[in-house]
Amino acid sequence: MPTVTVIQPTIAEEQNKKIRCAAYCRVSSDSEDQLNSFMAQTRYYEKAFEKSDREQLVDIYADEGITGTREDKRDEFQRMIKDCRRGKIDRIYTKSISRFARNTKDCLKNIRELKSLGITVFFEKENIDTAKLTDEMMITIMGGLAQEESTSISQNMRWSVQKRMENGTFNPPSLPYGYMRRKQDIVTIENEAKIVRDIFTQYINGIGMETIAKELNKKHIDKGSKGFIWCKNTIRYILMNEKYTGRSVFRKFYTTDNFPFKQKENKGEFDQYLVQETMPVIISEDIFEKAQHLISIRKSMGCRETAKYPLSGKIKCGNCGSSFRRKKINNTVCWTCSKHNINAADCELKAIPQDLIYSIFIGLCNKLFCNYKTILKPLQTSLQDLKLKEFTGKTQVMDIHKEIAKFREQTHILARLNTKGFLDEAKYIEQTTALTAKINKLQAELKKLTRFDDEDETLDQIDMLIDFFEKRDSPMTEFEETAFESMVEKIVVKSQNELEFHLIGGLQLGEYC
Repeated sequence: MPTVTVIQPTIAEEQNKKIRCAAYCRVSSDSEDQLNSFMAQTRYYEKAFEKSDREQLVDIYADEGITGTREDKRDEFQRMIKDCRRGKIDRIYTKSISRFARNTKDCLKNIRELKSLGITVFFEKENIDTAKLTDEMMITIMGGLAQEESTSISQNMRWSVQKRMENGTFNPPSLPYGYMRRKQDIVTIENEAKIVRDIFTQYINGIGMETIAKELNKKHIDKGSKGFIWCKNTIRYILMNEKYTGRSVFRKFYTTDNFPFKQKENKGEFDQYLVQETMPVIISEDIFEKAQHLISIRKSMGCRETAKYPLSGKIKCGNCGSSFRRKKINNTVCWTCSKHNINAADCELKAIPQDLIYSIFIGLCNKLFCNYKTILKPLQTSLQDLKLKEFTGKTQVMDIHKEIAKFREQTHILARLNTKGFLDEAKYIEQTTALTAKINKLQAELKKLTRFDDEDETLDQIDMLIDFFEKRDSPMTEFEETAFESMVEKIVVKSQNELEFHLIGGLQLGEYC
């Protein structure tokens, strides 16, 4: 049983019930030793609560192989916080502050929120219990140390990369279109290299980037692993990539020193490194420089930045599945299917005026404003009734988590045996295939059992919609961007006369033009 200090009584204790405890485990590497550490943490907490008559383990939340510097990348941590907000947990156990958070700001934010919910956290390594108010200072100190540890690791990695850039041994993690790796060597893919040469030739001869992209799409030229649809930005990237001349400029971008780590364009903040003969030559220096000169001239003649509009990324074609893009037709702002825009024969759906989409949204909102009590309220009641039903599958969920962890550990053991030559390839494939099938089956069962979490989220979103309409004094008279952003997940264009709005809470409402 983990060593604990005296804590303030919780609601569960006052009611003479066992304290509902959760354990949070995290390792920040996928290496074998760390994986074993992950398994060890899981087994440790299962054994610790096995014979306790005061506390019961309700769940183990384990993020495996995910960074601790950004909490938005830790799915299990986010699930635990959600369960705390839903009143499912009284106390959290975790090995150390570095397992809980590597970011002081996030650490304190979560500790304070949990305290406000009446939930305490015990950090075993540091022997810190948040039930004691004086521990907040210790959290600040230890959180700072954990953050410094992550920063130090990041700085060491960047120093290593910089040294390799300086001495010309840096191996880029990804390669441009036209290249591939063959063991340790970088070689050209000849059919793709020909496309690159054609792009440069056409551009130097006066053909614009968008026209080049359209022609490639018409010819159904494959972009390989990069996708299929060519666009203006893809052509620009190729035309401005010096690697096609055989040389590479390293450190075009850099990562910030402070949390959260972000990548930014290097505009003189750090040294850049020009390394010769890093790639096979596809484009001569002369042709490349001509293309750069032409790009510079056209840029000086006027170019506009790509803008982000309220409808950007929201509209999908119900016919072919492509995204809609913004386009001016006869001085009218419209949204058109990307595939139709490239070749009308590929998709029959035509452009829709932006004002019409806005008008339909306003009409939809006003219908809900007048009728939300008969549409949304009954849905809210049904979801609340469903939530109140006792969920008896919690023990089963934990058993499935344990089974999945066990099978994953077995796959890693098999991989090590295969690597060391103790297990032949055929047997290895046979056994790992069987284990993968078992894991997939268990994950499908887990998804069914945890559907209540999704229903809780749906209920929260329905509550948000009801709250929005209850607070309105009058119908909507003009397009409200904030309301659109918060309510609409996507719009599916079913036909020229029908739009299907997918709202938060899983609502799908069809509207006719």
